[in-house]
Amino acid sequence: MVNQVIHFVFGVVLARLLSPTEYGIIGMSMVFITFSEAIVNSGLEQALIRKQDCTEDDYNTMFYTNIGLGIVMFALLYFAAGAIARFYNNSELILVVRIMSLNLVINSFGIVERAILTRNIDFKRQTKINAWSSSISGLIGVSMAFMGFGYWSLAIKMISQNLIRVLLLHLSSVWKPTLSYSVSAFKELFSFGSRMLGSSILHSIYTNIYSLVIGKYFSAAELGFYSRANQFKNLVSSNIESSTQRVTYPILSQIIDDEERVRTAYRKLIKLTFYISAIMLSLMLINAKEIVLILLGDKWSQSIPYLQILCLSAYLYPLQLINLNVLKAKGRSDLYLKVEIIKKILSIPAIILGVVFGMEALLWGIVFNSIITYLVNSRYSAVMIHYPIRKQLLDLFPTFAWVSVASAIAVALGSLLTSNIIMSLITKTFLFFSFVYITGRLLKIYEFWEIRKIIQEQIASILPIWLRVRFRNIKDAL
Repeated sequence: MVNQVIHFVFGVVLARLLSPTEYGIIGMSMVFITFSEAIVNSGLEQALIRKQDCTEDDYNTMFYTNIGLGIVMFALLYFAAGAIARFYNNSELILVVRIMSLNLVINSFGIVERAILTRNIDFKRQTKINAWSSSISGLIGVSMAFMGFGYWSLAIKMISQNLIRVLLLHLSSVWKPTLSYSVSAFKELFSFGSRMLGSSILHSIYTNIYSLVIGKYFSAAELGFYSRANQFKNLVSSNIESSTQRVTYPILSQIIDDEERVRTAYRKLIKLTFYISAIMLSLMLINAKEIVLILLGDKWSQSIPYLQILCLSAYLYPLQLINLNVLKAKGRSDLYLKVEIIKKILSIPAIILGVVFGMEALLWGIVFNSIITYLVNSRYSAVMIHYPIRKQLLDLFPTFAWVSVASAIAVALGSLLTSNIIMSLITKTFLFFSFVYITGRLLKIYEFWEIRKIIQEQIASILPIWLRVRFRNIKDAL
């Protein structure tokens, strides 16, 4: 959350200084950078996290393999930059792609350290590192934008962020690379990682195909509107997705042999995750107009309906990740790959309809595909832990129902009470959270009390000792 808020603040400033077209140019290059990053990772990180007893040979082998792949992918994109520019019919992309490709080499140096921290479930240190790298790179990007560097401010911001992050990972890591490489260690890790690599490549193609299609068949400005709306949506969804995926995988891997415990944890996870994502995404959906106009200005107004539709597409995504983590924890990377192939094939009709009927049709196709994707993801994990999709949906329906009611009430009363855009944002937000709080208490909703307990514990943990008793008294009164 800290990292996303930092990105959000600097993103708002940059969006006011830059145009949708400039965002679109960077978005075009990122399609190929993100795809290449999946290859550089090569699935070895997931294999390393899952392996019970890792050796120095495992760490060193992964370290040098990732660096080698990073250099290879950088070279390929460097020479392919001309073809990419011709594909988009934009000569500016030649230098942009070549400079942005440096991220592949930089990131390859930090994958092992990140995997070690994830294995140890040490997300506190990762949060600090990400916060510092995001803050410093954000200041660099905003400064360059003020000086008139245009889209280069976005490119340098990204490079500096990755450079600072990798440097801090190395400085804070106990593990240091040594000159050793094991072919047998590579084969062992790659036997699991190869299918994860295939899945990552497919997922990367899927998540970036929309940017590729928009940049090719529409315009750089249209891609800029889409990218900006997607970033707003990610302020909520990426926090939930990242936390869900990165935390549940190592935990499920540790308890995967105890089916009853896995099923109990899994059920609790999807209920709490959907509760949080439904609340936060609904709040952004009903306030999309106010958020865009207040923070970015009228020049970004075209992204308002894009943001609303993309919010709808994100409701089920964290649940998809939990389902997939069950497959990974079970060691079924073959099924993981199979699921990814099925999902990507099912997305093709939505993309074709979007090209034919326009941007909004493309976005509604994303929503429809997210529903199908959840059903496909859930099918295999449901069989493995005996928690059928029907029971999952029954557990999720109450949250969906009352969040829909809360959204309808907030929009209806908010539009009646005020026409001022700032007051509208405040009024709808207040009405929405009031409904959530009141119904949570009166109906004794499990998810409400669980999240309330977690928040109170976190607040108490950071307070000085002399304040904790006073906070406990206030908590009991509420």
